[in-house]
Amino acid sequence: MNISETEAPVRLIAKTCGCRDKRKNKVTYSIVDSYHNLCLDKKDIIYAEIAASDTLLKDVSHEEDKKTIELEIAELKTTLNLMT
Repeated sequence: MNISETEAPVRLIAKTCGCRDKRKNKVTYSIVDSYHNLCLDKKDIIYAEIAASDTLLKDVSHEEDKKTIELEIAELKTTLNLMT
């Protein structure tokens, strides 16, 4: 059985991690779903990553983390534009 559309959008949680001393912060994502997805489209995952990063950007207060998240969002949008 193939599922063409998911019942609910992909939910992700974004977090920043890394060493602030070395200025090598990264954004990581965790999938938070209550059910098992058989198939996820790459575009759906990228859209969910952008949404999770936007939510994280609203909640972060450290300036270095803000720059990291803004850079991540820009990279995700560029990747999405290249896929279409």
